[in-house]
Amino acid sequence: MRSPKIAFVTPGTFPLPSPNSSSVERVVEKLVPLVGTSVQARIYGRSSRNLPRLGSFNGVMCERFPAVNRGHYAQQVGQSIRRFKPDITEVENRPALVLKLKRLRPSGRYWLHLHSSTFIGQKAIRPSVLFRSFQTVDKILVNSEYLREVVAARAPAYAHKLRVIYPGVDTERFQSQFTLNGAFHRNQLRTARGWNGRSVILFMGRLIPMKGVHHLLRMMPELVRQHPSALLVIVGGAFYGSTRQTSYVRELHRMGKHLRGHVQFIPYVPYSEVPDWFLSADVAVVPSGNREAFGLVNVEAMSCGLPVVATRAGGIKEIIEDGVTGFLVEPSEVEQQMRDRLLTLLRNDHLRMAMGVRSRDRVEQHFTWRHSAARWLELLNESEF
Repeated sequence: MRSPKIAFVTPGTFPLPSPNSSSVERVVEKLVPLVGTSVQARIYGRSSRNLPRLGSFNGVMCERFPAVNRGHYAQQVGQSIRRFKPDITEVENRPALVLKLKRLRPSGRYWLHLHSSTFIGQKAIRPSVLFRSFQTVDKILVNSEYLREVVAARAPAYAHKLRVIYPGVDTERFQSQFTLNGAFHRNQLRTARGWNGRSVILFMGRLIPMKGVHHLLRMMPELVRQHPSALLVIVGGAFYGSTRQTSYVRELHRMGKHLRGHVQFIPYVPYSEVPDWFLSADVAVVPSGNREAFGLVNVEAMSCGLPVVATRAGGIKEIIEDGVTGFLVEPSEVEQQMRDRLLTLLRNDHLRMAMGVRSRDRVEQHFTWRHSAARWLELLNESEF
């Protein structure tokens, strides 16, 4: 019996692999090679001057096309899929793209993998188009129970198609600070950055209002007064792979000027450098708003042995065990509660390290890419060919 043929279609926003991609491409990059040992997988994505149009990526064939506009990209991908003749075409995070590909290749099955609620909102897609997309697909994969509930509320008639697959983390790249190698590398990084003797609070992510960085800067003056060694390090920019600033970013920098010596802004860094920032910090903070479907930064920080203080919002509360691997705070009181929880951790080395150890354990037990791949293959086995 032959292995099923599966096409994975990325949105065409970023090439793959890429140091500057979003979490959508990151999931495809990590998940597909692992399931590719059991299926005939092929990835479709955006072209790049530095990548071949057709080539192998971690053992999986990848076809790349110019993404001049969405229609042109869909047309080229659809034509290639007709030649490949997959049993299932999984479309990543773009419900409307499902319908375009279905018109180009009516046969075969389609899955939709939603990584956020962004592209199912009324501003992004007409309800009639969304419902036709949901009607077309056999399965709708989501990255958290929270997102499953959001999608079910938006389209209750298709709730039976929803399945949850948690994203994961590469635990070898995001090494624990509690291993010999991790501890040694951590000390090197902290010395090189001049962080010895500092209590480092790390934010990693996009600088957009939804991520809540302004809350961190508002709470810092009082936190510094009570814990003078505190240093807030903000890593990221408003856009993937760009240092271009928005009015919001400029406002954050203005707020940070009043905290000289206690706030450090690091422009967007390539993904290859992300593990070192987590490894060298003491605590990670995620003050995101309610629409955060999952938040890969949570499991990446936990993999490095950091407790995470985050809002009790979206899918985050499915990752962090409050009082065990970190703390969850109410979005309505994020500044006061986050400051209080951070002070608790920064003042108590034993508690902070114990939570960090449990964070790493939780990742190893639930949130690796191998867990994600096993779940995907479990869902595939539900299908009949």
